[in-house]
Amino acid sequence: MAGKLMHALQYSKYGGGADGLKHVEVPVPTPHKDEILLKLEATSINPVDWKIQKGGLRPLFPRKFPHIPGTDVAGEVFEVGPGVKNFKVGDKVVAKISLDVGGGLAEFAVSKESLTVARPPEVSAVEASALPVAGLTAHQALTQPAGIKLDGSGKQANILITAASGGVGHLAVQLAKLGNTHVTATCGARNIEFVKSLGADEVLDYRTPEGAALKSPSGRKYDAVIHCATGIPWSTFEPNLSENGKVIDITPGPNAFLTFAVKKVTCSKKQLIPLFLSPKAENLDYLLKLVQERKLKVVIDSQHPLSKAEDAWARSISGRATGKIIVEP
Repeated sequence: MAGKLMHALQYSKYGGGADGLKHVEVPVPTPHKDEILLKLEATSINPVDWKIQKGGLRPLFPRKFPHIPGTDVAGEVFEVGPGVKNFKVGDKVVAKISLDVGGGLAEFAVSKESLTVARPPEVSAVEASALPVAGLTAHQALTQPAGIKLDGSGKQANILITAASGGVGHLAVQLAKLGNTHVTATCGARNIEFVKSLGADEVLDYRTPEGAALKSPSGRKYDAVIHCATGIPWSTFEPNLSENGKVIDITPGPNAFLTFAVKKVTCSKKQLIPLFLSPKAENLDYLLKLVQERKLKVVIDSQHPLSKAEDAWARSISGRATGKIIVEP
């Protein structure tokens, strides 16, 4: 592929939102040791993508400008680098690319073999591309800090999931219900029936007084909160938690880290836990199998061609998406 060009979207500085994305022709990347070159079929947008563009993770990300964003990709193996053992040209796969590298809003991208997983034929590229960040975040939050056994073997737990109609939230509801859980969820009024259809036992409209207070309609105290929303203070969570209840914040900001530190120092039984995703191929493979077996449904908010990927970017920034936003080359 040396010398070949591809269509991609990139930005060259912090800020600018959707207008800051520019359509360019750039060289097709070359896979190095233990890397795979993918011909992309679908890429999903995650809020962290545009938060990096805003400068929310500077100076760590992006590693350099110009930057092609996008980390959740599905496609076909086009070329393998030295040392790749488990994949060959033509294999259908899904991959999680690291945030510092990116590259998903393009016709081709390079992934590490260690975070690339074979895609079953029953799972579409669109469904598969929706899983890496959102699915792995939901899985990690539930199985590690929340301690939910997804085979249903654990003791019953009361779970609250905020922003349950979003990318992480809609998957977290379904995964939680694989365990022995009672799930209370929050969302906007227009999505209440949708979230109920995912399996939530109780659904709160976050704009109502009860929803804003996060109070379970059945009076339950939450053993764990999978917090996918923003802007809710600890003081709102605390009275709704069980004796050893935990709030697992998937998008922790400065206040979350302050609360985390205070609760640790004071040896509080109620804890706030900032979550940092540690992606693992075996967990991604597990999620793919759930989709293959139709035990997990990926809900797609919208699909956009690469030629109009800035529309997908703007849709994600709006915060109104139900499920996942997909770009297709």
